[in-house]
Amino acid sequence: MIGITLQALTSHWRRNPLQLFTLLGGLILATALWCGVQAVNSEARASYDAAAATLGEGQFDQLVPRSGDTISHAQYITLRRAGWQVSPVIDGRIRASDGGSIRIVGLDPLTAPGGIGPLGATGDFDVADFLGNGPAFVTADTAMLLEDIQTPPLIIDPGIAPGTALTDIGVAQTWLSKDSFTRLMIAPIQPIGLRPLIDIAPELDLQPAQTGSDVGRLTDSFHLNLTAFGLLSFAVGIFIVNGAIGLAFEQRRPMVRTLRALGVPLRTLIAMMATELLLIALVGGLIGIVLGYIVASALLPDVAATLEGLYGAQVSGTLQLRASWWLSGLAICIAGTALAGSGAFWQIARMPLLASGQPRAWAMEAGKGRRIQALAACVLLILGLALTLVGQGLLAGFALLGCLLLGAALALPILLSWVLAFAQNRARTVTWEWFWADTRQQLPGLSLALMALLLAMAANVGVSTMVSSFRLTFTGFLDQRLSSELYIRSDDSTALEAFLSPRADEVLPLMITQTQLAGLPSELLGARIGQTYRDNWSFLDATSNAWDDVAKGDAILVNEQLARRADLKLGDSLQITPDQSLSIAGIFGDYGNPIGKAIIGENLFQSLYPAISATQFGVRTKDAAGLRSALIDELSLPEGNIIDQASIKAFSIEVFERTFTVTTALNVLTLSVAGFAMFMSLLTLATIRLPQLAPAWALGMTQRELGRLETIRAVVLAVLTAIFALPLGLMLAWVLLAIVNVEAFGWRLPMFFFPWDYARLGVFALIAAALAALWPAWRLSRTPPSDLLKVFAHGR
Repeated sequence: MIGITLQALTSHWRRNPLQLFTLLGGLILATALWCGVQAVNSEARASYDAAAATLGEGQFDQLVPRSGDTISHAQYITLRRAGWQVSPVIDGRIRASDGGSIRIVGLDPLTAPGGIGPLGATGDFDVADFLGNGPAFVTADTAMLLEDIQTPPLIIDPGIAPGTALTDIGVAQTWLSKDSFTRLMIAPIQPIGLRPLIDIAPELDLQPAQTGSDVGRLTDSFHLNLTAFGLLSFAVGIFIVNGAIGLAFEQRRPMVRTLRALGVPLRTLIAMMATELLLIALVGGLIGIVLGYIVASALLPDVAATLEGLYGAQVSGTLQLRASWWLSGLAICIAGTALAGSGAFWQIARMPLLASGQPRAWAMEAGKGRRIQALAACVLLILGLALTLVGQGLLAGFALLGCLLLGAALALPILLSWVLAFAQNRARTVTWEWFWADTRQQLPGLSLALMALLLAMAANVGVSTMVSSFRLTFTGFLDQRLSSELYIRSDDSTALEAFLSPRADEVLPLMITQTQLAGLPSELLGARIGQTYRDNWSFLDATSNAWDDVAKGDAILVNEQLARRADLKLGDSLQITPDQSLSIAGIFGDYGNPIGKAIIGENLFQSLYPAISATQFGVRTKDAAGLRSALIDELSLPEGNIIDQASIKAFSIEVFERTFTVTTALNVLTLSVAGFAMFMSLLTLATIRLPQLAPAWALGMTQRELGRLETIRAVVLAVLTAIFALPLGLMLAWVLLAIVNVEAFGWRLPMFFFPWDYARLGVFALIAAALAALWPAWRLSRTPPSDLLKVFAHGR
């Protein structure tokens, strides 16, 4: 019995290969998009973990300078003599052959805690070979970037963080031309009875060990955003699967009735059909994993550039086949297939034996869930409203997005039904009254495809609004900040200022130190407050005499990130050193910066940090080209240390555009999958709609007229869906800008509207709907009259 039943079930796919292709295509697309995103995320997180494991970041407590960026030999020796087991680390960057940079990390193998990179290796590794003029450990990709640079011997080690060279501290000091240390690692086991660190080295801050890497935590919002897009793309793909499974079950209703009437037990039939879907899901999932690998390989370079540009995170450019993402892809493919087929199995299990062959019985079963669907939509939208009012944190923001999108998708068929009923009541001819009533009747079959189209269009509207708002704001922000014609780097500030004073209109030195402000890692800047700052900088909020107070050393300016995270307002006092507090006179936008930043006057900075001199200078001049040539010819300043305003702006905009390349690609893929879902749904309905169309044909409508009405029907539904998608997309953009962006990065962007972009997206949606309807409509117009007559002959 099982063999015959199996043969009967599989014969359906042989007779309908297009349905099998649709089912597999939906699974492959859904799995590929999900796996592609997860593969990128997995590779990035693996790079973060490799960096943390290689460099000891997060594994051990560390001592870092409270002011400045180096620790002297004397401080290190003092700690060692006091009995503290600390190990020095030097950290810096050199320029690579491709114009980028390579991170150089020097460790002391005699004092470093075990388990850091090759220092924890066993076997052939000899610590003595690491000392003195020993090798540098790099990945193969990093070694290629160092080909044209004088380096110590290189050893390829895939366990080293990408873009990093690990070597002996003496070699690193020579390589970087530095004789101080960047930080000190503290061994986990220390002698008993040591003097407190605050008494021995009060100028150093203790950073406790943390689980995971700092970069990994910093970029969580970016990866969560990618995951959300991957899940949305997967959901749209599963709509295709649901439609294909629904069509297959619809067409096999008489077969199910016959098999059950012949004695096949219900459990056996459901088990065999479930096994059949499982095998299809495995095949589709495996192909989807391969395609996802290809998608991830194409997206990874842009993701790596984004992460390095925004967060300074080095991500490997080579994709590895990691079990974490391909197993999750296979599992979610099977789970999605099970979810898509669960409704059909439930209907089969609950309907009487012979009812499963009656179309009306299936329609009644489908109609029972509409009230539940409406209730679920209301609950989700109310929950979203509650999260808007009281929710906090990044996960609450994404939960709000989920409730908003899913609630709107569930409500869409109900809203469309109301609109179509209104149009039906206003129809003036019988033909159009039938058209609107027939369109309402088709909503259950098209609802999933329309939901997919709604989600895809709303995501496109929301994300494009966010990106375009960011682009406008960021471009204006660059115009404000890049007011100087030239930007110069030099370690000899005295000689440079003496050279520039008679030649430039204004010289703007900038001094920087890494410190803790309000308990948060921040940058403190010392600036010479002149007319350039007063004319070009704008504040989100400021006192009337903000610049004057900062110039006199009586006040401080903070960026929006620091103000939000530390809950600071104008007039609050901010402690910048143990003995110095300043009133906040202004809060400025600092878009794209992941950490806090504060600005004080030049004189105050020099009094607080006399060892730090300016290394960066903005120069106002009317002859940028002539001054640049003079700096190179007369002061012998390297060309790479002089950057003009246009170059910085072009580079910044390039980084910005690459930042959203992945998002744009996922948007396009999601919209394409939604169009495919609509095409397959219309094709499904065209196959089973003869009982509804045959009476209209018999009453005098031609097949060409019916085909034209089918195309109009698809376009009308797409127009209505686009109308509902626009406010949903704008709400999505508001949540991204006002909630998610603030929680993720600490700054809020103004929201702009782009009507022409929305109109263009609506036109694309209409074109996609029309193209999706053309093939089913053409098939309908070519249907032989004999097939239409058979409807009456069969009593349907």
